[in-house]
Formats: sequence, structure tokens, C-alpha cells
Amino acid sequence: MPTSHAIPVADGERVVAVHHTPEDRPDPGSVAVDGPPLLVYCHGFLSDKSGSYEERCVRATREGYDAVRFDFRGCGEADGDFVDQTLSDKRADLRAVLAHFGPDSVVLFGSSFGGKVAFHTAASAANGDSGGENGNLTVEAVATRAPVTYNHTFAEARHEVEREGSLTFETGQTVESRFFDDLADHPFTDVVGAVDCPVLVVHGSADDSVDVADSFAAAAALETDVLLERVQGEGHRFSAAAERQLRTRLFDWLATV
Repeated sequence: MPTSHAIPVADGERVVAVHHTPEDRPDPGSVAVDGPPLLVYCHGFLSDKSGSYEERCVRATREGYDAVRFDFRGCGEADGDFVDQTLSDKRADLRAVLAHFGPDSVVLFGSSFGGKVAFHTAASAANGDSGGENGNLTVEAVATRAPVTYNHTFAEARHEVEREGSLTFETGQTVESRFFDDLADHPFTDVVGAVDCPVLVVHGSADDSVDVADSFAAAAALETDVLLERVQGEGHRFSAAAERQLRTRLFDWLATV
């Protein structure tokens, strides 16, 4: 049965994570130490841990994985305001979640901006700087769906903030200059050459939010084993059929790496 965890991050704020375990596990409150790596899902920019992430975790447990989904600060059930959060903050949230569960090794799955969080966290881990109590963490693999890699994905939004001072999306969430100032400190070149684990990238050909060409460029630049799949006709949000295909591809791929 899934268990919910309120995890302290900084300044009295907490994120909320849900831990899913295989049904045959005798102790659902802890992470298995002799099984597959912990699978941690990082949601997208304007998203949260609900919906498809719950379904992905359920599928993971059927495949024998412990799985965790969580809300970044400013999203879902987590504390904080969205406007205050940066990529650095999201990386800190992920590190806090990893430290809380304490696995020796993990697989990181990131969707959209969650992919960028996963990539930069894996790069830091490869450089021996996972942060906090999980400094010796091993990232066994990084899997992504329509990942943000290059910062020019946010060029139009950044220009809007430069003109108007802030930008509020249709969801009601707002960004200001602090987000873009921090983003500039995280170029994809920091990931290239640092990430040394296998990488999976699945991206829709009709994505009008994150250009699929960026995934091709990122895959070509990475100095590790990369499997890139272009899903014909899919946009930034996958159809139900494409989502099922994604889950099957993920676990087929993990079985090989």
C-alpha cells in the first residue's frame, strides 16, 4: 500500500512524497536493499505528482521496483509558492527526497522540466556531489519524456518577463526573473560529459512546447549510451496509448541496462 511522507527541505518547508512498494514486500515502509534501484519520478514544470505519475508508480511495483513520486515545492501538496522556486530549489527538493529514503542507487525519471532536474542531479552525482546525506548515491540510469535540455526552451517566457516583470501561465502559476537567473547557471553543457549512466529519451514528434530537435541534439552530445525514441504524432502531453507505450518501453529498456 502506498505511504505518504512529508519531507523537510529548507526554511521550514516540506515536500510530499508517495512511496509505492511491490505487493509482496513484507515491510512497505522501507526501501528494499537487495532489489532493483529505487525509481524516482520527477514531474514537469506546471504539473504535480498526481495522475500519470501514480499510474507509472503502480506499473513500476508490478515490475518489482520500489517507486517514489513527489511534489516539488510550490506544486501539489508541497509547501511554498511556485513563483519562489528555481531549478536549484527543485534539485534541492529531489536531494531531500533521496536522502529521506536513503537508497544506494536510483533510476531517475523526469518528464519535461523534471527531465532537466534529473539530468543535472545525475551529473552532480557522477561528480561525487549529490549533496547532504546521499553524497555517495549512484544514479544507475536516467529516463525522460520530452525533457527540457537546452535553456532556449524558455527564451520566449524569459523575454516576456524582461518586458513585463513577470509571467503568469494559464494555470495561474507565475515566474519572475529569479527563475531565469538561476536557469542560466544550469546549461546543458554541465550535463554533457558528466552523466555516465544509460539514458532513455522518449519525445513526441509534434511537441510544440519542447522541440523534439533538442532531444536529438542532446542525445548526440551526451557521452554515454543513449536510446532516443521519437513518437510519431504525439505532442507534449502523450495520448493514453502513447503513455502505455512509454511505460512498456521504460521497463523493457531498464531490463537491458
